[in-house]
Amino acid sequence: PEMFECHFGIPMTGGVINALNTRLDAATIAFILNHGEAEILITDREFAPTVEDALGQIGREITVIDVDDPEYGGGGARLGETTYEDFIAGGDPAYAGREPDDEWDAIALNYTSGTTGNPKGVVYSHRGGYIGAIGNPVTWSMPQHPVYLWTLPMFHCNGWTFPWALPAVAGTSVCLRNVSAAGIFAAIAEEGVTHFCGAPVVLNLVINASGDERRPLPHTVEIMTAAAPPPPAVLERIEAMGFRVTHVYGLTEVYGPATICAWRPEWDALEPQERARVKSRQGVRYPVEEGLMVADPETMAPVPKDGATMGEVFFRGNLVMKGYLKNAAATDEAFRGGWFHSGDLGVWHPDGYIELRDRSKDII
Repeated sequence: PEMFECHFGIPMTGGVINALNTRLDAATIAFILNHGEAEILITDREFAPTVEDALGQIGREITVIDVDDPEYGGGGARLGETTYEDFIAGGDPAYAGREPDDEWDAIALNYTSGTTGNPKGVVYSHRGGYIGAIGNPVTWSMPQHPVYLWTLPMFHCNGWTFPWALPAVAGTSVCLRNVSAAGIFAAIAEEGVTHFCGAPVVLNLVINASGDERRPLPHTVEIMTAAAPPPPAVLERIEAMGFRVTHVYGLTEVYGPATICAWRPEWDALEPQERARVKSRQGVRYPVEEGLMVADPETMAPVPKDGATMGEVFFRGNLVMKGYLKNAAATDEAFRGGWFHSGDLGVWHPDGYIELRDRSKDII
């Protein structure tokens, strides 16, 4: 809940939120704190040992605010002079918030991971956050008053902008300290969860739940999944349980999801294996994204829509980052030719849907 609140409270003060991956090691956290010039760190007691190590490496003092969650029963020292709840209690209830001076002002900073070298800081704008927040419920056909379960970490592209999307549709957020099959089924049964997001590993968690962990589904539950395409066997099994899966694709640099395998009614008649194969494609652009193409990265010429000719996936529009923090060279290279270079290779099918086949550079 604290991170969800910070997605509003920090921008309302004119600040920039930098949500950190809780799985990072101390050295990487220290690099990010210094590179992003963090002034305040809000940290949960559960991660105190790693965070304390990181603070010892940055060579300067920053304000630390501790989250002391009563639901957390483990160890971990307080590292700051105040807790989150005490800090909030000391605020001004009449504070109206500060509007950004310009819609292109930064709202968030997210660091890439997985490639060689130090992570790059991806800068999001207020406009991009707004566009993403509107795009998700529109693209997913999310109705008013959804009940959304946070199986997706909010440090992944600001939770794919869903912290800002849910209030737009009067949604309810249900938070978990730890993601488990039992927790997911309990939240659906007891809180009326209608939607959640996650990688295929979350889908596997659900379909492999034990009999004791499972609960009958009171309604169809919508799942948005990204990262690796879910295998046909996984899709077939989870949809047989009463879940409906939507496959999306994106990157940190495009605010999370930016394409969707938009479902067509005629595909309902396909055999399960073929239906799953079709759904595993990355799809078409979000309606709030200006441009998507598969093209030759050298000539920038779009490849034929033949489902066979390989090219790189490119994005363009307001749902693309401002750039990489303090890295003009990388920013210029990423936007060479006026499009954002994703680094992902794929094909363009005759129906306009893209399908990934490889990466243009290895991920370590």
